[in-house]
Amino acid sequence: MDYVFMTDASCDLTEELVSEIGVEVIPMEFHMDGKSYLHYTDCRMMSLDEFYGNLKKGVDSKTTQINYNSFTTCFENYLKAGKDVIYTGIPTGLSGTFNTCLMAVNDLKEKYPERKIIVIDSLCDSAGLGFLVYLAGQKFKEGISIDELAKFIEDIKLKVCHWFVVEDLDQLKRGGRISAVAATFGKALQIKPLISVDDGGHLINVGKIRGKSNVIPTLAKHLERDAEDLKNNIVMIAHADNKEGALELKKQIKGKCRDIKICNIGPVIGTHVGSGMLAIIFLGTRNLKS
Repeated sequence: MDYVFMTDASCDLTEELVSEIGVEVIPMEFHMDGKSYLHYTDCRMMSLDEFYGNLKKGVDSKTTQINYNSFTTCFENYLKAGKDVIYTGIPTGLSGTFNTCLMAVNDLKEKYPERKIIVIDSLCDSAGLGFLVYLAGQKFKEGISIDELAKFIEDIKLKVCHWFVVEDLDQLKRGGRISAVAATFGKALQIKPLISVDDGGHLINVGKIRGKSNVIPTLAKHLERDAEDLKNNIVMIAHADNKEGALELKKQIKGKCRDIKICNIGPVIGTHVGSGMLAIIFLGTRNLKS
């Protein structure tokens, strides 16, 4: 292959899925208990069990954008070797990382005018990005050209539907996403935010789910309502330290689609949503009605 397909660690793909499609994943930094860590798909610097265990203890976690030098180094390694690069990662609606990437790419294009560098705003978040990358990775494995891959990503990125249910209201409060009062009343009333992603790649609070028993039926309902050609497509389930919920959701939708992949939410997104989050990702029509 004369080009490399790249994304970043916010995609939350497992090491197994990354290896399957041959995508290169740029690690992302997070800070916990006064120390800095890089999150790789194999969680080599901190396991997810340790990360979520720390969150539950109240240990603060913060995330950092990929900086200019990291992008330059990652891309230049391949450009020097005579390979072109295509990258799609964390969207502009969630982070300034994409704009930093563009700055690095503009400079690299001057240095390597004979090489092609394509950067695409995914407009997809977390496992939604992972889902987009996984589908694109299947095409990459087939050997399509870099321009054909770019067109494929552009054509389907707004068809990626995300539905997340957040369990840890305390983590949302610590991150400034909701007030202390809202967190207290939400916990008391067993209310959980239902979140989706708009066409700008922004996380949108679409509705509220009352009671844990309604989480999985709600996610399954949105799959059936918004999915296109479900029988012939795959569905991705993602969870933040909630394997039991992921397996139950898989059980509920089994047989309705061609295949189901399960991914873990890593520290980049887990810092903001906390443990317990459950998500379903599929191709369809982005419908922001609860």
